Amino acid sequence: MKEREQGAEEPPKRVAVTSPRTVAVRRPPGRQTLRALDEQDVVGELLIRSLIRAQLLLGLRLAVVFGSLLGGLPLAFAVVPATRDVTLFGIALPWLVLGLLVYPTLVGGGWLYVRQAERNERDFVELVERS
Repeated sequence: MKEREQGAEEPPKRVAVTSPRTVAVRRPPGRQTLRALDEQDVVGELLIRSLIRAQLLLGLRLAVVFGSLLGGLPLAFAVVPATRDVTLFGIALPWLVLGLLVYPTLVGGGWLYVRQAERNERDFVELVERS
């Protein structure tokens, strides 16, 4: 303790070690691509079309999946007559499934769509910032 009081050496200061290529990474993000988007030239138009196409394909895929799931339920009940006779809690199984289980499925589909659409938009922003 007395050594510290009498002027002991201070601990060495921290030094940040960086790569010599750090300056190359810090260039302004996507100036040419941003200009192409603003001016709506050929490159900007292609980029916007790619985003729209990705969002459209996502919507179509989810519509087909959830449409076939929800549209297939009445078909399954019509094709397999034994399912029409099953009752749970005094309610027929088709009514229970179509009345209660459809809504959480639709909410889950909406949540999945929003998540995937936001991912598409993040990918688009990263593409613009990289170029």
